[in-house]
Amino acid sequence: MAGDWRKTLRRTRQRTQIWARRHIPPGLRLVVGLLVMTGGVFGFLPVVGFWMIPLGLAIAALDVVPLWRWLRGRWK
Repeated sequence: MAGDWRKTLRRTRQRTQIWARRHIPPGLRLVVGLLVMTGGVFGFLPVVGFWMIPLGLAIAALDVVPLWRWLRGRWK
């Protein structure tokens, strides 16, 4: 039972990343991720919440990780 919430969280993150990869253009994903994280800072409000911070990180990671790999390859 303890691992069920982890599986659910992992599945939700994967579905969010797949949706973002298909529907949001590459340059805009980082901006959308940052905006979602900014909205998560206002977690005390009724509609937005702290759940938006990891969601924004997952969306922004789609653009940041390939950028890091590209930069690392250029330095070698």
